[in-house]
Amino acid sequence: MNTEAIIFEPSDWVPNNPRLPVLLYRGLFDGGPTDFESRFAANSWTGIWTNGVFDYQHYHSGAHEVLGIALGRATLLIGGPGGQELDVIAGDCLVLPAGTGHRNLGCTSDFQVIGAYPKGQHADIQKSAPSSEMLAKISSVPLPHTDPVQGSSGFLAEKWR
Repeated sequence: MNTEAIIFEPSDWVPNNPRLPVLLYRGLFDGGPTDFESRFAANSWTGIWTNGVFDYQHYHSGAHEVLGIALGRATLLIGGPGGQELDVIAGDCLVLPAGTGHRNLGCTSDFQVIGAYPKGQHADIQKSAPSSEMLAKISSVPLPHTDPVQGSSGFLAEKWR
């Protein structure tokens, strides 16, 4: 497994997260939904869903989010309009801190994502510039107790604490 941490400055109307980097895990699994679902659940990440990534730029103000690429491949724009294009394939995983912009720029027809949130956090979908209250909310979203794929230790604990 190969890991990377990327900090994104605010981009146009997308706030991103001023303190926490996006975490990218490459080649975590051979692919398939059950690997991600069981790992996320075992590490207390909840609200597990299966879908894709919206094709419009958005962010979440009330939750950190994990995206496990279960099937296919995609090019995702992470970090808002001026962010970075990331090519992801089955077996990769992204952890997006609250406020991080993300958008699907194109994907294979079989593209499937398994997503989840730290226990007690719930995603909202924001498509416009944040108010000062929303920026305060993003900054106050609690850190997860566990890494969604590596548990109580791991890459998230190393990079976010």
